[in-house]
Amino acid sequence: MARWRVLVYVLVSTVIGALLVAIGALGHVAYQSASGDDEPTRAAQQDASKSAALLGEVIGILKQDFVEADRVKSDELLTGALEGVFKQLNDPHSTYITPEDYALSRGDFSGTFQGIGATVQVVGDYVVIQRPLPGAPAEKAGLKAGDQLLAVDGEDAVGWSVQKAVTRIRGPRGSAIELKVRHTDGKQESYKIVRDEVLVASVDGSLPLKDASGSDVTDLAYIRIRMFTARSPKELQEAVQEATGRGVKGIILDLRQNPGGLLNETTQMADFFLDRGTIVSQVDRDGKRQSATATAGQISNLPIVIMQDEGSASGSEVLAAALQQNGRAVVIGTRSFGKGTVNHMRELSNGGAVYVSIARWLTPNGDQIEGRGVTPDYPIELTPADIEGRRDVTAYRAIELLRSGQATPKTAAR
Repeated sequence: MARWRVLVYVLVSTVIGALLVAIGALGHVAYQSASGDDEPTRAAQQDASKSAALLGEVIGILKQDFVEADRVKSDELLTGALEGVFKQLNDPHSTYITPEDYALSRGDFSGTFQGIGATVQVVGDYVVIQRPLPGAPAEKAGLKAGDQLLAVDGEDAVGWSVQKAVTRIRGPRGSAIELKVRHTDGKQESYKIVRDEVLVASVDGSLPLKDASGSDVTDLAYIRIRMFTARSPKELQEAVQEATGRGVKGIILDLRQNPGGLLNETTQMADFFLDRGTIVSQVDRDGKRQSATATAGQISNLPIVIMQDEGSASGSEVLAAALQQNGRAVVIGTRSFGKGTVNHMRELSNGGAVYVSIARWLTPNGDQIEGRGVTPDYPIELTPADIEGRRDVTAYRAIELLRSGQATPKTAAR
């Protein structure tokens, strides 16, 4: 299987990058720094000391002079200052995490979460509900895909990062939270939601699939990958083995609305279908590149069609590009989200942490994922009639390509 020296921390998704939230958990991949040195340089320490002294000076003046003395709370002012530092970077993937929020986020990305059960992403100035998970509190309360998050427990949420939204919204089972959202029709509504434990099956090979005529599809395997968790490789292997045991002639991997997850598991799943070739590379600020490379051995050599959309982010983009550009799968649908940033986590002395963007992911062809996404071999745009009639034209096209023997990538590695 692919080997890569990575350090994985769980905060959620990509996404945006995505980024997975069961708003219970946000999945990020964080790497050891390229130099291997986690200590700031002497010059950086001196610069930081000057900045800290200036901040302390300002807070001291406010404590002494500000007209509403009860509003001058050192911890809150410090948090606001740190959040302002990251806002100035204009990078949705770098953020400050308070000690309280970081304590909540330090879990095992195992596929179970305590929260409301939804995936989110940033669109413009808003955190947007990407998908309420089936049967989870978010869906039961009435939240819908496309809802813009306006406030959390009365706090204005405009301009929040995915990470900040996740850490504000997640919490222990049985606790309540109030969310104010704006629906796609412009109507605003508030919801009081009681958090619960959310169990998410990351891979499902038992879902029914029908072709354009409405007939059941039994000659092809349809496998939905919702996210990349610690259980995902085993779940995918079992799903493929079950399908090949039925004698199917091709595989459809559905990565639509998949916000990402754990990178080691993502590269392992790509390697399931590859005998050789680069899976993904990362390039740091100095131009240094590290790559994950496939090893010999496949669980299946059947033709593959990958379905993606604008909600496919992070790990799902890594998997799609790896199979597409190694000539192993055809990608159809819309251009993916474009979350290809490597995040490094540093714990802080106050018990909090910072996540800092330190590198970018590149596809096997050397294409940057961040801000660009993965271009499908066969672009497919849903019409209003398709949506209203619930016609899954992307799936129909995937079936057609596999049955006609046209599932050959147009963008194999150069």
